[in-house]
Amino acid sequence: MRCIKKIVMSLAIFFNLFWLTNPVLASGPYRVGTTAANFLELGFGGAGCAMGDAYVSVTRDISSIYWNPAGLGYMENNQFIGELQPWIVDINFSMGAFGYVHPTFGTFALSFMNTSFGEEVVTTVNDPEGYGQTFTGQDIALQVSYGRKLAQWFSFGATGKYINSRIWKSDASAFAFDLGAIVNTNFLNWTGEPGDGINIGMCISNYGTKLRYTGQNIKDRLDISDDHGNYQYLPVNYDTEAWELPLIFRIGLSFKPILTDNHVLTVSADALHPNNNSESVNVGGEYKLKIQPVGTFSLRGGYKALFMDKSEYGVTFGGGFQKNMLNNYTLSVNYALRDFGTLGYLSSYSIGLSF
Repeated sequence: MRCIKKIVMSLAIFFNLFWLTNPVLASGPYRVGTTAANFLELGFGGAGCAMGDAYVSVTRDISSIYWNPAGLGYMENNQFIGELQPWIVDINFSMGAFGYVHPTFGTFALSFMNTSFGEEVVTTVNDPEGYGQTFTGQDIALQVSYGRKLAQWFSFGATGKYINSRIWKSDASAFAFDLGAIVNTNFLNWTGEPGDGINIGMCISNYGTKLRYTGQNIKDRLDISDDHGNYQYLPVNYDTEAWELPLIFRIGLSFKPILTDNHVLTVSADALHPNNNSESVNVGGEYKLKIQPVGTFSLRGGYKALFMDKSEYGVTFGGGFQKNMLNNYTLSVNYALRDFGTLGYLSSYSIGLSF
């Protein structure tokens, strides 16, 4: 018990020091629209997205790469997952991830995130309708994650990521990391099993360097003087601004008020402190029906960004099933529908395999 108190106190001190000493986490006026690579905020995995993104203390599968890498420490089998989130105006977000569980050293995971912005027509002042040429834009992130369960009640994890944003012939790159922890308490634990009480999750996401665009589109030729004796049309580079990444601090609680052999109800709430918006709270719930030996069916719902100033987010819905197969293989399919205000309702589709 004394060891638990020390770890929880150390985590609390670390996260509070990070919160108080980091200048980008100041309160209003809120810095909306001041970060780059915002695809890092879209969410990953049908379960977490359907539960209103209230998943930092719930996650226990390969989607922990996004929500809280500490959840990787609770994985019992290797997992693969692929996801597609179609957005507006031909924008598509996709992700793939693989996690390998080592019985001694913990869980190692690799993942790839991609946001494609489709094709756009190149226009100029003289050709406002374009002249037949097109360009594309793309954001990607390559991630390496690690999570380990040090005890039944405590797990930690970390993710290192390389981020690249490209617009036509110019791009920007950055490096960042995530750091998270999950503590399983015995408070309100009906069964006495680890993880069946109130769980606490904490995670810092996207703490890293800035993005600054360079490349051919940043270059130009300029006549710096009307004097005919100067060197005309000198090559120049525009000094572009460096943009911060969307830094997010999450802390959340989850609880299972109903827990039987065949029925599980989980409720959760996360508090978020980002560097590009106001603080907010996500809430969610999941009802899980176990049918042996067939598998598991789940219904989920939630609400994203409660108390956010001028929020465009709203209710979330979803569900999925997990089918038990031969040789301890498990196939899972999940769907989430989320309200994005002016953008309408957007869907998320994911499929996973555990083996």
